[in-house]
Amino acid sequence: MLSGMSENTEKSSSEPPIGPSPNEDKEGDRPDGEALSLPSFVAGSGTLDRLVDTARDYARAAASDNTMKAYSKDWAHFARWCRMKGVEPLPPAPEMVGLYLADLASGSGPSPALSVGTIDRRLSGLAWNYSQRGFNLDRKNRHIATVLAGIKRKHARPPVQKEAILAEDILAMVATLPYDLRGLRDRAILLLGYAGGLRRSEIVSLDVHKDDTADSGGWIEIMEKGALLTLNAKTGWREVEIGRGSKDQSCPVHALEQWLHFAKINFGPVFVGTSRDGKRALDTRLNDKHVARLIKRTVLDAGIRSELPEKERLALFSGHSLRAGLASSAEIDERHVQKHLGHASAEMTRRYQRRRDRFRVNLTKAAGL
Repeated sequence: MLSGMSENTEKSSSEPPIGPSPNEDKEGDRPDGEALSLPSFVAGSGTLDRLVDTARDYARAAASDNTMKAYSKDWAHFARWCRMKGVEPLPPAPEMVGLYLADLASGSGPSPALSVGTIDRRLSGLAWNYSQRGFNLDRKNRHIATVLAGIKRKHARPPVQKEAILAEDILAMVATLPYDLRGLRDRAILLLGYAGGLRRSEIVSLDVHKDDTADSGGWIEIMEKGALLTLNAKTGWREVEIGRGSKDQSCPVHALEQWLHFAKINFGPVFVGTSRDGKRALDTRLNDKHVARLIKRTVLDAGIRSELPEKERLALFSGHSLRAGLASSAEIDERHVQKHLGHASAEMTRRYQRRRDRFRVNLTKAAGL
Protein backbone atom coordinates (compact mmCIF):
# COMPACT_ATOMS: atom_id res chain seq x y z
CA MET A 1 0.00 0.00 0.00
CA LEU A 2 2.84 2.35 0.82
CA SER A 3 4.97 1.46 -2.16
CA GLY A 4 3.52 4.44 -4.05
CA MET A 5 4.52 6.83 -1.27
CA SER A 6 8.18 6.97 -2.21
CA GLU A 7 9.74 10.39 -2.16
CA ASN A 8 9.21 12.56 -5.19
CA THR A 9 12.00 15.07 -5.50
CA GLU A 10 11.07 16.60 -8.79
CA LYS A 11 8.51 19.36 -9.19
CA SER A 12 6.54 18.76 -12.33
CA SER A 13 6.00 21.68 -14.62
CA SER A 14 3.57 22.26 -17.41
CA GLU A 15 2.81 25.16 -19.62
CA PRO A 16 -0.79 26.38 -19.42
CA PRO A 17 -2.97 25.35 -22.35
CA ILE A 18 -4.18 27.54 -25.12
CA GLY A 19 -6.55 26.83 -27.93
CA PRO A 20 -5.70 25.62 -31.38
CA SER A 21 -5.60 27.85 -34.37
CA PRO A 22 -7.69 26.79 -37.37
CA ASN A 23 -4.63 25.04 -38.83
CA GLU A 24 -3.75 23.08 -35.69
CA ASP A 25 -5.06 19.97 -34.00
CA LYS A 26 -8.11 20.98 -31.97
CA GLU A 27 -6.73 19.24 -28.90
CA GLY A 28 -3.24 20.72 -29.22
CA ASP A 29 -1.92 22.71 -26.28
CA ARG A 30 0.16 25.85 -26.41
CA PRO A 31 1.58 27.95 -23.56
CA ASP A 32 -0.89 30.42 -22.11
CA GLY A 33 -0.31 33.86 -23.53
CA GLU A 34 0.91 32.61 -26.92
CA ALA A 35 -2.29 33.98 -28.43
CA LEU A 36 -1.25 37.44 -27.24
CA SER A 37 0.02 39.41 -30.21
CA LEU A 38 -0.10 42.85 -31.72
CA PRO A 39 -3.19 43.89 -33.69
CA SER A 40 -2.80 43.45 -37.43
CA PHE A 41 -2.93 47.21 -38.01
CA VAL A 42 -0.02 47.92 -35.60
CA ALA A 43 3.52 47.84 -36.94
CA GLY A 44 5.86 45.82 -34.76
CA SER A 45 8.92 47.26 -33.09
CA GLY A 46 11.55 46.06 -30.67
CA THR A 47 9.84 47.80 -27.74
CA LEU A 48 6.38 46.53 -28.57
CA ASP A 49 7.63 42.99 -29.18
CA ARG A 50 9.29 42.98 -25.76
CA LEU A 51 6.03 44.17 -24.20
CA VAL A 52 4.19 41.29 -25.91
CA ASP A 53 6.68 38.86 -24.35
CA THR A 54 6.19 40.52 -20.96
CA ALA A 55 2.41 40.29 -21.28
CA ARG A 56 2.72 36.59 -22.13
CA ASP A 57 4.78 36.02 -18.99
CA TYR A 58 2.09 37.69 -16.88
CA ALA A 59 -0.61 35.65 -18.61
CA ARG A 60 1.20 32.43 -17.73
CA ALA A 61 1.23 33.53 -14.08
CA ALA A 62 -2.53 34.23 -14.01
CA ALA A 63 -3.29 30.89 -12.34
CA SER A 64 -1.40 28.13 -10.58
CA ASP A 65 0.21 25.20 -12.39
CA ASN A 66 -2.31 22.82 -10.82
CA THR A 67 -5.23 24.91 -12.08
CA MET A 68 -3.77 25.02 -15.57
CA LYS A 69 -3.24 21.26 -15.57
CA ALA A 70 -6.85 20.71 -14.49
CA TYR A 71 -8.22 23.09 -17.14
CA SER A 72 -6.10 21.39 -19.80
CA LYS A 73 -7.51 17.98 -18.85
CA ASP A 74 -11.03 19.42 -18.78
CA TRP A 75 -10.73 20.65 -22.35
CA ALA A 76 -9.16 17.41 -23.59
CA HIS A 77 -12.01 15.39 -22.04
CA PHE A 78 -14.69 17.66 -23.51
CA ALA A 79 -13.07 17.64 -26.97
CA ARG A 80 -12.88 13.84 -26.88
CA TRP A 81 -16.54 13.65 -25.82
CA CYS A 82 -17.55 15.95 -28.70
CA ARG A 83 -15.61 13.86 -31.19
CA MET A 84 -17.36 10.68 -29.98
CA LYS A 85 -20.73 12.41 -30.43
CA GLY A 86 -19.85 13.60 -33.91
CA VAL A 87 -19.82 17.32 -33.13
CA GLU A 88 -17.18 20.03 -33.00
CA PRO A 89 -16.21 21.73 -29.70
CA LEU A 90 -15.80 25.08 -31.47
CA PRO A 91 -17.59 27.42 -31.53
CA PRO A 92 -19.30 26.91 -28.14
CA ALA A 93 -22.84 25.52 -28.28
CA PRO A 94 -24.66 25.88 -24.92
CA GLU A 95 -26.97 23.01 -25.86
CA MET A 96 -24.02 20.61 -26.25
CA VAL A 97 -22.38 21.84 -23.04
CA GLY A 98 -25.66 21.17 -21.20
CA LEU A 99 -25.77 17.64 -22.62
CA TYR A 100 -22.13 17.15 -21.59
CA LEU A 101 -22.89 18.16 -18.00
CA ALA A 102 -25.86 15.81 -17.92
CA ASP A 103 -23.65 12.98 -19.16
CA LEU A 104 -21.08 13.69 -16.44
CA ALA A 105 -23.76 13.61 -13.75
CA SER A 106 -25.51 10.47 -14.99
CA GLY A 107 -22.36 8.40 -15.30
CA SER A 108 -23.51 6.75 -18.50
CA GLY A 109 -21.15 4.23 -20.04
CA PRO A 110 -17.97 3.04 -18.33
CA SER A 111 -17.27 6.36 -16.58
CA PRO A 112 -18.69 6.82 -13.07
CA ALA A 113 -20.91 9.78 -12.23
CA LEU A 114 -18.95 12.82 -11.11
CA SER A 115 -19.64 14.86 -8.00
CA VAL A 116 -21.35 18.23 -8.23
CA GLY A 117 -18.12 19.99 -7.25
CA THR A 118 -16.16 18.27 -10.01
CA ILE A 119 -18.84 19.07 -12.60
CA ASP A 120 -18.82 22.72 -11.55
CA ARG A 121 -15.03 22.74 -11.89
CA ARG A 122 -15.27 21.14 -15.35
CA LEU A 123 -17.62 23.91 -16.43
CA SER A 124 -15.18 26.55 -15.16
CA GLY A 125 -12.44 24.82 -17.11
CA LEU A 126 -14.50 24.91 -20.30
CA ALA A 127 -15.33 28.59 -19.82
CA TRP A 128 -11.65 29.41 -19.33
CA ASN A 129 -10.56 27.39 -22.35
CA TYR A 130 -13.20 29.00 -24.56
CA SER A 131 -12.08 32.47 -23.45
CA GLN A 132 -8.49 31.59 -24.38
CA ARG A 133 -9.74 30.68 -27.84
CA GLY A 134 -11.54 33.99 -28.30
CA PHE A 135 -15.04 32.73 -27.48
CA ASN A 136 -17.42 33.41 -24.63
CA LEU A 137 -19.31 30.58 -22.93
CA ASP A 138 -22.40 32.03 -21.28
CA ARG A 139 -22.85 29.98 -18.12
CA LYS A 140 -26.21 31.71 -17.54
CA ASN A 141 -27.61 30.38 -20.78
CA ARG A 142 -30.73 28.35 -19.96
CA HIS A 143 -29.36 25.22 -21.62
CA ILE A 144 -26.46 25.26 -19.15
CA ALA A 145 -27.87 26.99 -16.07
CA THR A 146 -31.05 24.90 -15.77
CA VAL A 147 -29.21 21.60 -16.27
CA LEU A 148 -26.59 22.55 -13.67
CA ALA A 149 -29.27 23.70 -11.23
CA GLY A 150 -31.05 20.38 -11.64
CA ILE A 151 -27.83 18.45 -11.08
CA LYS A 152 -27.14 20.38 -7.89
CA ARG A 153 -30.69 19.90 -6.63
CA LYS A 154 -30.68 16.17 -7.30
CA HIS A 155 -27.10 15.16 -6.54
CA ALA A 156 -25.61 17.78 -4.20
CA ARG A 157 -24.27 16.39 -0.93
CA PRO A 158 -22.58 17.99 2.08
CA PRO A 159 -18.82 18.30 1.47
CA VAL A 160 -16.75 15.34 2.63
CA GLN A 161 -14.23 16.65 5.12
CA LYS A 162 -10.86 15.13 5.81
CA GLU A 163 -10.02 14.08 9.34
CA ALA A 164 -8.28 16.71 11.46
CA ILE A 165 -4.83 15.89 12.82
CA LEU A 166 -4.92 17.01 16.44
CA ALA A 167 -2.00 17.96 18.69
CA GLU A 168 -1.57 14.48 20.14
CA ASP A 169 -1.69 13.03 16.62
CA ILE A 170 1.03 15.26 15.19
CA LEU A 171 3.30 14.45 18.14
CA ALA A 172 2.79 10.74 17.55
CA MET A 173 3.46 11.17 13.83
CA VAL A 174 6.77 13.02 14.23
CA ALA A 175 7.84 10.43 16.83
CA THR A 176 7.86 7.80 14.08
CA LEU A 177 10.50 9.68 12.07
CA PRO A 178 14.21 8.90 12.33
CA TYR A 179 16.84 11.53 13.07
CA ASP A 180 18.68 11.19 9.78
CA LEU A 181 18.65 14.02 7.23
CA ARG A 182 15.42 12.88 5.62
CA GLY A 183 13.77 12.50 9.01
CA LEU A 184 14.83 16.02 10.03
CA ARG A 185 13.29 17.40 6.86
CA ASP A 186 10.01 15.51 7.21
CA ARG A 187 9.76 16.49 10.89
CA ALA A 188 10.12 20.16 9.92
CA ILE A 189 7.50 19.77 7.18
CA LEU A 190 4.90 18.27 9.54
CA LEU A 191 5.48 20.64 12.45
CA LEU A 192 5.76 23.78 10.32
CA GLY A 193 2.72 22.82 8.24
CA TYR A 194 0.70 22.12 11.37
CA ALA A 195 1.71 25.18 13.39
CA GLY A 196 1.34 27.45 10.37
CA GLY A 197 -1.93 25.93 9.16
CA LEU A 198 -0.29 25.78 5.75
CA ARG A 199 -1.49 24.23 2.53
CA ARG A 200 0.86 21.59 1.18
CA SER A 201 1.64 23.79 -1.83
CA GLU A 202 2.58 26.63 0.54
CA ILE A 203 4.97 24.39 2.48
CA VAL A 204 7.01 23.26 -0.50
CA SER A 205 6.97 26.68 -2.21
CA LEU A 206 8.94 28.35 0.60
CA ASP A 207 12.40 29.79 -0.08
CA VAL A 208 15.06 30.76 2.43
CA HIS A 209 15.10 34.39 1.31
CA LYS A 210 12.97 36.69 -0.79
CA ASP A 211 13.55 36.39 -4.55
CA ASP A 212 15.79 33.33 -4.27
CA THR A 213 14.02 31.46 -7.08
CA ALA A 214 11.53 32.27 -9.83
CA ASP A 215 8.99 29.68 -8.66
CA SER A 216 9.01 30.79 -5.02
CA GLY A 217 5.71 31.07 -3.18
CA GLY A 218 7.15 32.87 -0.17
CA TRP A 219 10.09 33.06 2.19
CA ILE A 220 10.95 32.70 5.87
CA GLU A 221 12.63 34.86 8.47
CA ILE A 222 13.77 33.15 11.67
CA MET A 223 13.72 35.38 14.75
CA GLU A 224 14.39 34.94 18.44
CA LYS A 225 10.75 34.28 19.32
CA GLY A 226 9.71 32.41 16.20
CA ALA A 227 9.57 32.39 12.43
CA LEU A 228 7.77 34.82 10.12
CA LEU A 229 6.52 33.34 6.85
CA THR A 230 5.58 35.65 4.00
CA LEU A 231 3.34 33.71 1.62
CA ASN A 232 1.89 34.38 -1.79
CA ALA A 233 -1.19 32.19 -1.28
CA LYS A 234 -4.52 31.59 -3.01
CA THR A 235 -6.03 34.66 -1.35
CA GLY A 236 -3.02 36.92 -1.94
CA TRP A 237 -0.01 37.85 0.14
CA ARG A 238 -0.17 37.17 3.85
CA GLU A 239 2.18 36.84 6.81
CA VAL A 240 2.09 33.84 9.13
CA GLU A 241 3.73 34.07 12.55
CA ILE A 242 4.88 30.74 13.99
CA GLY A 243 6.04 31.05 17.60
CA ARG A 244 8.53 28.73 19.24
CA GLY A 245 7.11 25.71 21.05
CA SER A 246 7.39 24.75 24.70
CA LYS A 247 10.08 22.12 23.99
CA ASP A 248 12.50 21.36 21.19
CA GLN A 249 10.94 17.98 20.35
CA SER A 250 7.70 19.63 19.25
CA CYS A 251 8.92 23.10 18.25
CA PRO A 252 8.40 23.80 14.53
CA VAL A 253 10.99 26.58 14.48
CA HIS A 254 13.63 24.36 16.10
CA ALA A 255 12.83 21.57 13.64
CA LEU A 256 13.23 24.02 10.75
CA GLU A 257 16.55 25.28 12.10
CA GLN A 258 17.85 21.72 12.50
CA TRP A 259 16.93 20.82 8.94
CA LEU A 260 18.47 23.94 7.41
CA HIS A 261 21.66 23.51 9.47
CA PHE A 262 22.35 19.86 8.76
CA ALA A 263 21.18 20.06 5.14
CA LYS A 264 23.45 23.10 4.69
CA ILE A 265 20.69 25.09 3.02
CA ASN A 266 21.19 28.84 2.98
CA PHE A 267 19.70 29.73 -0.39
CA GLY A 268 16.82 28.63 -2.60
CA PRO A 269 14.03 26.20 -1.74
CA VAL A 270 13.66 25.30 1.93
CA PHE A 271 12.39 21.77 1.38
CA VAL A 272 14.29 19.75 -1.18
CA GLY A 273 14.90 16.10 -1.94
CA THR A 274 17.77 14.08 -0.51
CA SER A 275 20.26 11.73 -2.08
CA ARG A 276 19.43 8.03 -2.26
CA ASP A 277 21.53 7.29 0.83
CA GLY A 278 19.81 10.13 2.71
CA LYS A 279 23.07 11.88 3.58
CA ARG A 280 22.97 14.86 1.23
CA ALA A 281 20.39 17.49 0.33
CA LEU A 282 19.71 17.99 -3.37
CA ASP A 283 18.82 21.18 -5.23
CA THR A 284 15.39 20.05 -6.45
CA ARG A 285 12.33 21.49 -4.70
CA LEU A 286 9.96 18.88 -3.31
CA ASN A 287 6.64 18.28 -5.04
CA ASP A 288 3.60 19.04 -2.90
CA LYS A 289 2.48 15.42 -3.28
CA HIS A 290 5.33 14.49 -0.96
CA VAL A 291 3.50 16.25 1.89
CA ALA A 292 0.34 14.20 1.31
CA ARG A 293 2.30 10.96 1.15
CA LEU A 294 4.23 11.88 4.28
CA ILE A 295 1.03 12.54 6.20
CA LYS A 296 -0.55 9.25 5.15
CA ARG A 297 2.60 7.24 5.91
CA THR A 298 3.14 8.69 9.39
CA VAL A 299 -0.57 8.36 10.22
CA LEU A 300 -0.26 4.63 9.58
CA ASP A 301 3.05 4.32 11.43
CA ALA A 302 1.67 6.19 14.44
CA GLY A 303 -1.38 3.92 14.65
CA ILE A 304 -3.90 6.77 14.35
CA ARG A 305 -7.46 5.47 13.89
CA SER A 306 -6.06 1.94 14.01
CA GLU A 307 -9.54 0.52 14.56
CA LEU A 308 -10.25 1.12 10.86
CA PRO A 309 -8.91 -0.85 7.87
CA GLU A 310 -5.78 0.61 6.32
CA LYS A 311 -7.53 1.74 3.14
CA GLU A 312 -10.12 3.74 5.11
CA ARG A 313 -7.44 5.30 7.29
CA LEU A 314 -5.50 6.47 4.25
CA ALA A 315 -8.65 7.99 2.74
CA LEU A 316 -9.38 9.97 5.91
CA PHE A 317 -6.23 12.08 5.90
CA SER A 318 -4.70 14.50 3.42
CA GLY A 319 -2.70 17.71 3.34
CA HIS A 320 -5.75 19.64 4.54
CA SER A 321 -5.71 17.58 7.74
CA LEU A 322 -2.91 19.82 9.01
CA ARG A 323 -4.95 23.02 8.53
CA ALA A 324 -8.05 21.43 10.00
CA GLY A 325 -6.03 20.16 12.95
CA LEU A 326 -4.70 23.59 13.84
CA ALA A 327 -8.14 25.18 13.50
CA SER A 328 -9.65 22.47 15.71
CA SER A 329 -6.92 22.41 18.37
CA ALA A 330 -6.13 26.11 18.85
CA GLU A 331 -8.13 27.26 21.89
CA ILE A 332 -8.03 30.96 21.02
CA ASP A 333 -10.35 33.59 19.61
CA GLU A 334 -11.72 32.52 16.25
CA ARG A 335 -10.60 35.75 14.63
CA HIS A 336 -6.94 34.88 15.24
CA VAL A 337 -7.40 31.46 13.65
CA GLN A 338 -9.12 33.04 10.65
CA LYS A 339 -6.25 35.48 10.13
CA HIS A 340 -3.64 32.75 10.60
CA LEU A 341 -5.24 30.50 7.97
CA GLY A 342 -5.83 33.40 5.59
CA HIS A 343 -9.58 32.86 5.35
CA ALA A 344 -11.74 35.65 3.97
CA SER A 345 -14.65 34.79 6.27
CA ALA A 346 -15.26 33.29 9.69
CA GLU A 347 -17.65 30.80 8.08
CA MET A 348 -14.79 29.26 6.11
CA THR A 349 -12.73 28.96 9.30
CA ARG A 350 -15.62 27.18 11.03
CA ARG A 351 -15.64 24.56 8.28
CA TYR A 352 -12.13 23.64 9.33
CA GLN A 353 -12.99 23.36 13.02
CA ARG A 354 -13.90 19.73 13.64
CA ARG A 355 -14.44 20.26 17.34
CA ARG A 356 -15.72 23.49 18.81
CA ASP A 357 -18.42 24.76 21.15
CA ARG A 358 -21.19 25.27 18.62
CA PHE A 359 -23.58 26.76 21.17
CA ARG A 360 -21.17 29.10 22.96
CA VAL A 361 -23.22 31.99 21.59
CA ASN A 362 -26.86 31.21 22.44
CA LEU A 363 -29.12 33.58 20.51
CA THR A 364 -32.19 31.85 21.91
CA LYS A 365 -31.41 32.97 25.46
CA ALA A 366 -30.12 36.32 24.24
CA ALA A 367 -33.51 36.89 22.62
CA GLY A 368 -35.23 36.32 25.98
CA LEU A 369 -36.52 32.76 25.50
